[in-house]
Amino acid sequence: MTGAKKKKKSVLLSKMHIPCCEDFKQWCRRRLPILEWAPHYNLKENLLPDTMSGIMLAVQQVTQGLAFAILSSVHPVFGLYGSLFPAIIYAIFGMGRHVATGTFALTSLISANAVERLLPSSSKNLTIQSNTSMLGLSDFEMERIGIAAAISFLGGVIQVAIFVLQLGSATFLLTEPVISAMTTGAATHVVTSQLKYLLGLKMPYISGPLGFFYIYAYIFENIKSIQLEALLLSLLSIVVLVLVKELNEKFKRKIKIVLPVDLVLIIAASLACYCTNMENTYGLEVVGHIPKGIPPPKAPSMNVLSAVITEAFGVALVGYAASLALAQGSAKKFKYSIDDNQEFLAHGLSNVISSFFFCIPSAAAMGRTTGLYSTGAKTQVACLISCILVLTVIYAIGPLLYWLPMCVLASIIVVGLKGMLIQFWDLKKYWNVDKINWGIWVSTYVFTICFAANVGLLFGVLCTIAIVIGRFSRTKTLNMKNMKEMEFKVKTEVDGESLQAVKIISMNNPLVFLNTKNFHIDLMNIIQKENASNQPTNDISKYEQNTLLNSLSNDNCNEEVSQLCTNEKCSLILDCSGLTFFDYPGISMLVEVYMDCKSRSVDVSLAHCSASLIKAMKYCGNLDSEKPIFFDSVSAAISNIHSNKNLSKLNDQSEV
Repeated sequence: MTGAKKKKKSVLLSKMHIPCCEDFKQWCRRRLPILEWAPHYNLKENLLPDTMSGIMLAVQQVTQGLAFAILSSVHPVFGLYGSLFPAIIYAIFGMGRHVATGTFALTSLISANAVERLLPSSSKNLTIQSNTSMLGLSDFEMERIGIAAAISFLGGVIQVAIFVLQLGSATFLLTEPVISAMTTGAATHVVTSQLKYLLGLKMPYISGPLGFFYIYAYIFENIKSIQLEALLLSLLSIVVLVLVKELNEKFKRKIKIVLPVDLVLIIAASLACYCTNMENTYGLEVVGHIPKGIPPPKAPSMNVLSAVITEAFGVALVGYAASLALAQGSAKKFKYSIDDNQEFLAHGLSNVISSFFFCIPSAAAMGRTTGLYSTGAKTQVACLISCILVLTVIYAIGPLLYWLPMCVLASIIVVGLKGMLIQFWDLKKYWNVDKINWGIWVSTYVFTICFAANVGLLFGVLCTIAIVIGRFSRTKTLNMKNMKEMEFKVKTEVDGESLQAVKIISMNNPLVFLNTKNFHIDLMNIIQKENASNQPTNDISKYEQNTLLNSLSNDNCNEEVSQLCTNEKCSLILDCSGLTFFDYPGISMLVEVYMDCKSRSVDVSLAHCSASLIKAMKYCGNLDSEKPIFFDSVSAAISNIHSNKNLSKLNDQSEV
């Protein structure tokens, strides 16, 4: 018995997978992406563009850090800390090579709601200092940053918990129209919040439902109190910023170094304010005292966690949604992949760890990320270089920012939001492709304006789910094929040479954001599948109807796909008779598939296309205008392929 037990135990041990050193290395590479790209970093090719991008990014990090800290109702110096620590942590754990993490307007707005609710600004002036507190700031300021840091901590914990539960796959619900509308609405909120600095108005903090409209009502009621000097300086700053940035964009291929107009404007405005004493002469509001150095780490105010749960969820979801959209955009632009769950971990740790260093909630910002694109950044080294420069500002240059006028800082922020605000143009494409997406965009934007970014995001997701469920409940899931057409065969043999194979794929479900990813994967698998046998064929291969989108829960094709001809150029026919409806992400994916196939020398034809599908595809992509790709039936598409092949054969013979 003893021998049998030992034998059974040895069998069980042999079946168990014992973690080895190689498994640990793979886990580290998966969870610490910096270990994947840093060892292969090309100093000669990447260091110079990363350095230039890092310098430009540092200017944005400093200006946005100061402004978004004030937007969060905390002292400006804490915005500098928020531009440093989250960027370092994301560079280690994040997968987006061109994502610039730091202070963020949307999370700052959400954080300000809790800070003003728990510790109103009316109780103490921002510029009052006390030598009895850390950094020479008042106890009031330290209490306020304690609340903001608590929101960052709890929001980060929520994001890490989502990572542990592996719920990143649910991010497909964050569709492009919802994210676009939410970020545009939030950008409108930020512009509105900066109006008091642009106009030089003294106004109380206004928030809550319909607070957006109350702010404009207050401005119109006190329009006579507008400070003319602040207004003129704001207009001049905005004109200079817009003009120089447009020229930089227009001539970026001809000039090697982009003019850092933000930095030049900050220096010029600070010097002008100092020399003319604008603070006392004209009453212009300035940034004020910026203390040097970084205080020792301290735990955020844990006693307020229960009071900031709502804001923490808003920070976690809104910040992640905006950051993920930027990460996915950069991955698509530069041809690499990201893991949604890993991004939850990266942003969660950025918020949790940074909260111990007096940081406000962080996320990726569109202005900084697009800035990395335009300046030619290659990796996260650009962000790390910007962190070195931000650290220099914290320890050496910070006090010199005392004289920076708030109206100039607000102008820089407003111009930096251009990328979000021009998303209003998305309405045109949604109207032309899918009017329901247009309605979702408008309603999400309205909810964001009337309430808050987190409310708008929640409404957009729920609205999207409800509409898709309603549309799916009315759609046909099965498509009856014409048997005569199924048996139709076309002889394609000319002079005994075999011609290309034709693959016919039936799309039997709607193409929407829920299944676009699976559609692309399945179709690419079919195209890439190699020929199992190299025997030539004299006829076009028999049709195999592959239901790519059988159900939302099925990720794979249910039927085995047949081989494609590897020796000759292949043709693909997509039977769209079962494509009862679609949305913008679905059409974008269909156009992307068409372009992918074209790059692989695979001819694509679409049969049984509705007029709305043809219009949407022509609007969304640059399709081949030399030859037809839309056909009334599968047989018409096959006849076109046959005639084109015969014509090419005759041309070859005539040349001979």
